[in-house]
Amino acid sequence: MIQVARAAVAGVAAALLASPSLAQSDSTDLQKQLSNPVASLISVPFQFNFDDNIGPKGKGERWTMNIQPVIPFDLGGGWNLISRTIVPVVSQYNLPSQGQDDWGLGDVTQSFFFSPAPTAGGLIWGVGPAFLFPTATEDNLGLDTFAAGVTGVMLKQSGPWTMGVLANHLWDWDGPAEIDATFTQPFLAYAYDNGWTATLQAEWTHDWVSDTDSAPVGLIGSKLSNIGGTPVSWFGGVRYYADSTPNGPDGWGARFGVTLLFPK
Repeated sequence: MIQVARAAVAGVAAALLASPSLAQSDSTDLQKQLSNPVASLISVPFQFNFDDNIGPKGKGERWTMNIQPVIPFDLGGGWNLISRTIVPVVSQYNLPSQGQDDWGLGDVTQSFFFSPAPTAGGLIWGVGPAFLFPTATEDNLGLDTFAAGVTGVMLKQSGPWTMGVLANHLWDWDGPAEIDATFTQPFLAYAYDNGWTATLQAEWTHDWVSDTDSAPVGLIGSKLSNIGGTPVSWFGGVRYYADSTPNGPDGWGARFGVTLLFPK
């Protein structure tokens, strides 16, 4: 996983320097859609995350590649159904409490948003069910428990600005783990005329069972470009854990990757 991540960093840098930009009108429209979690846009992000200072001695590290396809469906009558899937592939090292290093698939999160077609200048929103599937290939990479709950998103786009919040709550339904957790992701994005977008966001998870919090805050830059006629968005930035669970990641981390776009 480390070798893959290094290769991805090199690829991002090369593409940012060499890839032609999209036309400004296309770029502006795609930037706004990328900042909207329930946009009518097929996208497939490959998101790499690096977290450090894990474990009782703070020597563990974790690499996570999230494959996150987003697929909208037109339901008619001015309504859309947006499917958002998160498939994590995880590598974690130097965690003495686990006795070994681990690599494999984590638990998959699946969300569905029922959302009305947005109106010009109007509030954009969506609600629906969310599920956590026990798909982890190693015991230390998942909870071996099926969970389900609700999810929702609300945002406003005005000129180059996008501001909003995405949230979900999951409860355990079948399995050994007790799950009662709330995830909240407020975000603020600004789209520049040259295809760059800056996004400030937090990813706060409150575990009601253990009464603990994990709250990384990230600043991410992304750039739209065109490869072989296909628009892509390259992104990268840093994260800082404003709060952390016991033995969880702490301090600084990183996020980078690429999103493949398939406009209608």
